[in-house]
Amino acid sequence: MSNSDEEEALSKAARAAEDLYHLRDTYFPPNPDDRISKLQHASDLALQLLDSIPLEQRKSPMQRAKFEYLRGKMLDVFPDYRKEAEDHLSKAVKLNPSLADAWLCLGNCIWKKGDLSAAKNCLSLALNKGPNKKILCQLSMLKRRMSQGAENQAELVEESIQHAKEAITLDVKDGNSWYNLGNACLTSFFVTGAWDHTKLLHSLKAYQNAEKDERMKSSPDLYFNCATSQVVTGSILTAPHFLLWNFLAQVNKYLENYQRALSGFEAAALKDPGLNAAEEVQKIVNLLDKVDNLLRGHVKAKRMSSLASSLAAVNLKLPYKRVTMDLLSEGLNRALAIEGKVLFFVRSESVAPLYYLLCDSNQSCFVLSVYGVRDDVIKEGDQLTLLDPYFHDVDLSWKEKHYQFKSIRLDFYEQVLVNGKALTPQQAVRTSIYAQHKP
Repeated sequence: MSNSDEEEALSKAARAAEDLYHLRDTYFPPNPDDRISKLQHASDLALQLLDSIPLEQRKSPMQRAKFEYLRGKMLDVFPDYRKEAEDHLSKAVKLNPSLADAWLCLGNCIWKKGDLSAAKNCLSLALNKGPNKKILCQLSMLKRRMSQGAENQAELVEESIQHAKEAITLDVKDGNSWYNLGNACLTSFFVTGAWDHTKLLHSLKAYQNAEKDERMKSSPDLYFNCATSQVVTGSILTAPHFLLWNFLAQVNKYLENYQRALSGFEAAALKDPGLNAAEEVQKIVNLLDKVDNLLRGHVKAKRMSSLASSLAAVNLKLPYKRVTMDLLSEGLNRALAIEGKVLFFVRSESVAPLYYLLCDSNQSCFVLSVYGVRDDVIKEGDQLTLLDPYFHDVDLSWKEKHYQFKSIRLDFYEQVLVNGKALTPQQAVRTSIYAQHKP
């Protein structure tokens, strides 16, 4: 048999392996057991095709390495760890240490076993063979997984971001690479305790770029716990397009773009009622209802007048200028300061941010959302001085309800003076909301 015939036999087996993984990434029936059964059947057929290659066509080290790699890959298609798959993949890289795909597959296999350090070594060795966006994305996801509970958590997540960016430089139009970067930036936001909103903006931009790739729209419906795994812990699965709705909605929620967040979560919930996206919709609606009820029924004019008149002038350091709510512009208001009295603490179902209802000296009511402050620091009746406020005029309709109020967001505890005094680091909180988003 000619060399071309030998190569064709292995090529057919390689195509069968690719078809098997395409099935893994596109077939998600209502019953997960049906998916495993179909994968098992397809894997058995692929293995039969591979085993049909005559022994004389897999005698050389290169042929044998390719054969062992394909066998290990076919066995590793399942979500759980298979030792037999690791054994064949290990043989492949010993026979041909230059086989980057085998190192990548071995890394994924060992990752399932839970040996993250060994998985990282495999992926690093794969990357040493040459730049590869798939390997970079896997390393990015693995670093996020390794960051859980690690002392250098923020450092590992930053490395995850860098790997994601490197993948994009190799193919700026690849939606999955952009999606991975969005996940890495969103994870960074969680890890920092939800106070660095630049990470949210970077995440939002990355997800929007991911949506531009038509290939993302043909991706499968995964369950939301898989989606959460991809963002926070990393995952070996391809990103389905509709999960972008969930993550875009998550980003918009923290950016307080409530209309977009509600629409995104609802779209995801309609796609699969089993998601917790419907719960996210309800949490936002509950918060909006509480604010609306407080503004409509609980803010007594006499009390508000008394509180507003009791506002004392606080000495402000340069370059800050004291203003009232009516003088703020949409977005960030640098070098301006708003003073207000706390009317109510608005309880929400999220760890961050904290929400309060305040009034200024003109008796204008507004909602304050503040990050990085312990929940026992600000109390009703306190006078707050808000530096560099980010102002947003909320105006939205949802399910025959209309919500309209003024909102200020503060990202750092240093932006808040309580009763004329700056907060101390001990009154701040950098507790990560990372745990909220674990599967």
